[in-house]
Amino acid sequence: MMRFPHRSLIRLSGPDTIALLERTVTNSVKDWAAGEVRYGALLTPQGKIISDYTVLRTDDGVLLDVHEDAAEDLMKRLKMFRLRAEVEIALDDTFAAVRADDGTDPRSPALWGRSWVPVAEAGEMIADEDWAANRIAAGVPEWGSDYRAAEVFPTDINMDAMGGIDYKKGCFVGQEVASRMKRRGKIRKRTLIVHGEGLVAGSDILAGAPVGTVTSAAGETGLALVRTDRLQKALAEGTELTCNDAPVRFELQDWAEAELAALAEAGDE
Repeated sequence: MMRFPHRSLIRLSGPDTIALLERTVTNSVKDWAAGEVRYGALLTPQGKIISDYTVLRTDDGVLLDVHEDAAEDLMKRLKMFRLRAEVEIALDDTFAAVRADDGTDPRSPALWGRSWVPVAEAGEMIADEDWAANRIAAGVPEWGSDYRAAEVFPTDINMDAMGGIDYKKGCFVGQEVASRMKRRGKIRKRTLIVHGEGLVAGSDILAGAPVGTVTSAAGETGLALVRTDRLQKALAEGTELTCNDAPVRFELQDWAEAELAALAEAGDE
């Protein structure tokens, strides 16, 4: 087993742990058995992501797996929301997130399996470039590489497509904005897989005018935050897409194909 890079663990324990998460975070907390892993985030009141995470249900609480640069801020905010609830919140340096064939990552079946073991059982660190190649090919953006705190909405990084938001749960921080965007069809940006020779993080993808921006790349495969209406128009008109003067093409997952088809249909009405 090898350790995932740049991860920290936050342990929440105590009788009010699930009640705290119910009113603060995006993911469902109902019917959550010990050992089950879910994906979620804490949002700003304006609906942008402070930090996303994978989270393991434990016997007495949860174990949040977050980017190391986001851990302190996330922990501070959860403590602020705790009020008088009986929940202990602290960094856990006794366990580590590792690649495991029998593990799971709820974001995508194409991602390497993920599990959590005592630090003494964890191996060497996975190389940044190897992990980047795996997650980019799976179409999964990551905090710290593709975005940072309060920069993107959940739908910008496809959290809804990866099961990270329960729109039917009780109130959570930022729910009003997130739900309104989903309900009114105001999803204008998505992170999509793109292929080409000129991919460099920070570079624009053009179809005459800018369509989106590359957020991370591994060789000739990358992720780009894209204006879906502009991309749909370019594809419909057969306009060449380029990045740094090299042609690129998008690899659309099923949900992305459906959204672009809906945009095309709406434009024909």
